Amino acid sequence: MKIVFTGGGTGGHFYPIIAVAEAIHDLSREQRLIEPKLFYIAPTPFDPSALLENEIQYISCRAGKLRRYASIQNVFDMFTTLLGTLGCIATLFRIYPDVVFSKGGYASVPVVLAARVLRIPVIIHESDAKPGRANLLASKFAKRIGIAFPGAATYFPEKVRQNIAVTGIPLRKRLAELDPSGGVESLKLDPTVPTILVLGGSSGSRAINETLLGALPELVEHVNVIHQTGKELYAEVARTAPVILEPTGHKERYHPFPYLSLEVMRQAAGAAHLIVSRAGATTIAEIALWRRPSILIPIPESVSHDQRTNAYSYAHTGAAVVLEQDNMTPHLLASEVRRITADRALSATMAERSAAFGNREAARTVASELLRISLSHEEPQTAV
Repeated sequence: MKIVFTGGGTGGHFYPIIAVAEAIHDLSREQRLIEPKLFYIAPTPFDPSALLENEIQYISCRAGKLRRYASIQNVFDMFTTLLGTLGCIATLFRIYPDVVFSKGGYASVPVVLAARVLRIPVIIHESDAKPGRANLLASKFAKRIGIAFPGAATYFPEKVRQNIAVTGIPLRKRLAELDPSGGVESLKLDPTVPTILVLGGSSGSRAINETLLGALPELVEHVNVIHQTGKELYAEVARTAPVILEPTGHKERYHPFPYLSLEVMRQAAGAAHLIVSRAGATTIAEIALWRRPSILIPIPESVSHDQRTNAYSYAHTGAAVVLEQDNMTPHLLASEVRRITADRALSATMAERSAAFGNREAARTVASELLRISLSHEEPQTAV
């Protein structure tokens, strides 16, 4: 039994794949099945250690981006995608998996097109409230389509909607196991004030970083701040923050990190009373899993077609408030943080509303369907 994963090069595409792989291993042991061989095909491995830990073999492929603006690079990338598709046909023919699972994104296109040519079953999963073009393309021949936001179904062609199921977003098991006391101790948080966790997406956000730095003198008067800056932006923040914080007398309440590992994320989220974050669908699902109130700052519509829709769809539940990046100021951010963290009843209500969005069984639901389709192509094998 062989299963191929593919998806775009962001954490929002990649880590749900890891969550599904974890669930496949769990279900295989529970059902005493021979462990399937797992493969990840994409232009980059994204997180090689996560692939290794989950026994997923990485195979490189070419894939071209399709930008939303006029660019000669779009023409060149069309040829890159064509070459990538031809290469993936050869790769999939050699592996001949029982099923392909795609999380969408430009990197998935050559793989799902190759699977179509070879008549290999495809399952896709769409995390965003507004589906991306890669998944809309793949939906025309996908056997099953998983979505997180019920409203996303309306964007798919009517003839494929009978294949759609609302599954939620697959999340890694360990993310549900928060460590609040460990966070307070290891991160050296002041236990007398609330804590906020600021997430700028897998690469960080310069706009959020700059606004947060401007708000720091006001924020540290009332809260601890754990700040994921992004690896490439960390040095700049680390140089600037001490200068800004020197007059406040509360430098110890600010804790910047270039990147939050899984273990540190569990501690930080466990200690946090409020999350300030971009509005990637996977991040929203993690916040809902943690049952924390949130302030969402979506990437502007001109840059990302999905985050603004995600943010307002989630905020409609009452679990979050949305601040538009173009209107955000340091004082406005600090005021909203203070308003939510100071009002225990409001925070509790927002946390309760967030629980309705999270689905702890999403990874197992998707994994079960992948195993079912895989086994339908061969006689079920049980471990001896």
